[in-house]
Amino acid sequence: MSASTMSDDLSFQHVYQPPTSERSDSPTLLVLHGTGGSEMDLLPLARTLAPQAGVLSPRGKVLERGMPRFFRRLAEGVFDEEDLKFRAGELADFIAAAAIHYNFDARRVVAAGFSNGANIAAALLLLHPEALGAAVLFRAMVPLVPAQLPTHSGTPVFICNGRRDPLVAPAETERLAALLTQTGASVMLQWQPGGHELTPHDVHEAKRWLDSLPVAALSSSRS
Repeated sequence: MSASTMSDDLSFQHVYQPPTSERSDSPTLLVLHGTGGSEMDLLPLARTLAPQAGVLSPRGKVLERGMPRFFRRLAEGVFDEEDLKFRAGELADFIAAAAIHYNFDARRVVAAGFSNGANIAAALLLLHPEALGAAVLFRAMVPLVPAQLPTHSGTPVFICNGRRDPLVAPAETERLAALLTQTGASVMLQWQPGGHELTPHDVHEAKRWLDSLPVAALSSSRS
């Protein structure tokens, strides 16, 4: 199967594209859009980052002035933590259900999220560590600090933020990197000179990082 599947089943409207590689250890890239995006927005990014991987791209269910998001916020940079916890659990369940439905390995899911999508991916790492084998976070901030931190066994995480980002202060980026490192994740933090927008250099560096990871590093601890 090589064609995209568009569906509103499995609790999220989404697109699934199977891997182009026949290798059994091929990962699935979970792409998570920013505020106002859709399940279509980051498909080109996915194909650039991991051309042979499967792609799972859901649309956020929360609407903010008509713009899809993955969880509610109370103000700019102020998140509704109860909703965030609920939405992260919902997304983790969706990933597990999609793995069964589309027959991909749930242990080999790599998130690639931008802005709000990066924040929900970070929430998965903090609340549902079994859901992801690795993560690429573009313009992320700390989504929440759980009462009990999870334990990661070296889960690879790439954080790429802008030095002049008006929405995410450098100190907040450093705090996220430190928090994930504290859980045992293997974090690489890279700075870009720009702001909140995603640039070709971001994508190039993220792809280079992904390509450098051994295949075995892209598996979650789910048994």
